[in-house]
Amino acid sequence: MTESVLVVIAVTARVISNPLANVFQKQLTAAGNHPLIVNFLTYFILSLFCVVAAFFLEIPYLGSQFWLYAILGGITGALGNGFLVKALQMGDLSVLGPINSYKSVIGMIVGIFLLSEIPNFWGLLGVALIIYGSYFVLDTVDTRFSWKLLEKPEIRFRIWAMILTTIEAVFVKKVILASSTTMAFMSWCIFGALFSFFFLFFNTPNIRTFTNTLRPKYPGRFLLLVTCVGIMTFTTNYVFDHMPVGYALSLFQLSTIVSILFGYQFFREKEIRKKVVGAVIMIVGSVMIILLK
Repeated sequence: MTESVLVVIAVTARVISNPLANVFQKQLTAAGNHPLIVNFLTYFILSLFCVVAAFFLEIPYLGSQFWLYAILGGITGALGNGFLVKALQMGDLSVLGPINSYKSVIGMIVGIFLLSEIPNFWGLLGVALIIYGSYFVLDTVDTRFSWKLLEKPEIRFRIWAMILTTIEAVFVKKVILASSTTMAFMSWCIFGALFSFFFLFFNTPNIRTFTNTLRPKYPGRFLLLVTCVGIMTFTTNYVFDHMPVGYALSLFQLSTIVSILFGYQFFREKEIRKKVVGAVIMIVGSVMIILLK
């Protein structure tokens, strides 16, 4: 009973912290911060916290499986979050958030092959409802729900972010199985900082530009972003440790309605009613997954 309550608390914290982190990411890029510096500093500040915490923790033996999946998770995570911040810089939070609903589909497919997590009928039906609900949200953009959506760079960036972070989720689950949720969190932060630094360095034209990029605007807001991302990551790892990745990713889509409300509250985005209808359908799918799994 206690474990179930903790899982519910972790899912709730994750559902709220994720879209709130997206709000800060969008605000920081709108203020002139380079998307890659937002990505790097998030990982870097979290990694500093992990380095300090490591002095007070007993680090267990970490085998080759841990290091392999920690490195792969760091690469896919740094790339995926970089694409996400870029997408948020260009697009509406209330549209880009619901696109993430397809993550559960990718998560189930990848989980079948890498984690042997086979979904049942109700899990598949829940995912179908999530996808159907996303139709209402995506139909609010000017291209409507069509292949023309892929012509929008922010949609392409969001799709790449979704694919990469879904694959990252599987690697994180592998790291958890090879160690613990705490070690998975620390490795995610440290390797994410390392690889996001490489991506930042090699995507700036010269040293002077790189140096100027490292001077962020609104450092206080960065700390709020880091707090949200830290909560989101740790609660994500906890949920991954207690249920299959595909189901966990489906439950996380509850953050869709929060993203829509935040999009209206902070950025005055439009057609909120239709987006909320789609989000409610997606929530029904998510509830079906957790109650009938």
